Amino acid sequence: MARPTPLSGFPEWLPDGRLVEQHVLDVLRRTFELHGFAGIETRAVEPLDQLLRKGETSKEVYVLRRLQEEAGAEPDRAGTLGLHFDLTVPFARYVLENAGHLAFPFRRYQIQKVWRGERPQDGRFREFVQADIDVVGAGALPYHYEVELPLVMAEALGALREIGVPPVRILVNNRKVAEGFYRGIGLTDVEAVLRSIDKLDKIGPDAVAALLVAEAGADEAQARACLELASISGSDETVIDRVRALSGESNELLEEGLAELGALIRAAAVRAPGVVVADLRIARGLDYYTGSVYETVLVGHEQLGSICSGGRYDTLASDGANTYPGVGLSIGVSRLVSRLLSSGLVRATRSVPSAVLVAVSNEDARDRSDAVAATLRGRGIPVEVAPSAAKFGKQIRHADRRGIPFVWFPADEPGVPDQVKDIRSGEQVDADVSTWAPSQDDLWPRVVPA
Repeated sequence: MARPTPLSGFPEWLPDGRLVEQHVLDVLRRTFELHGFAGIETRAVEPLDQLLRKGETSKEVYVLRRLQEEAGAEPDRAGTLGLHFDLTVPFARYVLENAGHLAFPFRRYQIQKVWRGERPQDGRFREFVQADIDVVGAGALPYHYEVELPLVMAEALGALREIGVPPVRILVNNRKVAEGFYRGIGLTDVEAVLRSIDKLDKIGPDAVAALLVAEAGADEAQARACLELASISGSDETVIDRVRALSGESNELLEEGLAELGALIRAAAVRAPGVVVADLRIARGLDYYTGSVYETVLVGHEQLGSICSGGRYDTLASDGANTYPGVGLSIGVSRLVSRLLSSGLVRATRSVPSAVLVAVSNEDARDRSDAVAATLRGRGIPVEVAPSAAKFGKQIRHADRRGIPFVWFPADEPGVPDQVKDIRSGEQVDADVSTWAPSQDDLWPRVVPA
């Protein structure tokens, strides 16, 4: 068989990379549960018409079809299934289907793979893991949840600092501020303005100004005002004053948005100082966001783009009679892990769980080695038995290649103690299978700064 060629955009980690990913997921899961979020999992597929109803292009969706279907047949979009490209649409459907069984406000976290047919590049994959948190209300959802969720994410990502993950900046804005400002200067196609502003990092201010004129109906003065608003940022309430000074005449929507943004800035200054920053260029081009919007960057790795984003939505989950507004954020776990590994920021202390290799003196005595391993495992110590009864030097080299720190030598005669060797230091001591244990640092693989 020819050597297989890797598929671009479908990451596969080596064992030590997988340990890093698992550690990140464990920290996120633990933080979310500390804040009362319940874990759920949704199916991998959704009807295609549901996946595309919020403006995503069909180019990004992988369609699910049976191989035996008639070649060349044009599928009925309503009856076709597609792999979900994020966890938001499946969650909205989940809420609608299970509303009678959920207690609102419903706090959910969800960690799953998603699939998106975009061009693979640094930090962007076609198959990747996301970790989402949302709070959804029935009919109404108080604003304070828009303050709470970015602070939960700040805590979750901050908990990863101990293993060498860089600090993060959570950039926040409020769509009411943006819409109130744009309408106040005479622009009515707010969605077109937001889509243009959302491209600032990709194409720059001159190209965005041209887009505002060509697609949002702005004149040069209005385009300039939009870019001036997008240039405002800061971590204190002077941001609010600068927006008011730029807007001139205020309006009810703008003032509501500024009050909400100010409340978030004040809370963040106390609970996550320096982490949450108001940034008026953050637009989040998707049309279902209605209040706070968030994007998160790794400090020193800003070129990677946002690793965590989201916002407030009021109509994403609605069956016509009932509406379930919510606020949520999503971490691109695969994007984060790929940067940690490719930049050598973190490492696993070993690539296998085993702390001990039990040596085998000869194949007739393998049952003795198996019994030692079983006893150690019963005490919570991860163990494997040597694959063959080779010379002890070869068994030690096997443990070294595997990254296993200890080798256990069962005694050949009754009354003679077993021995265990730390192959890193060379120290070898008598050991009792019922009492000996490795140190806490050696018991399981750890993820540490590189």
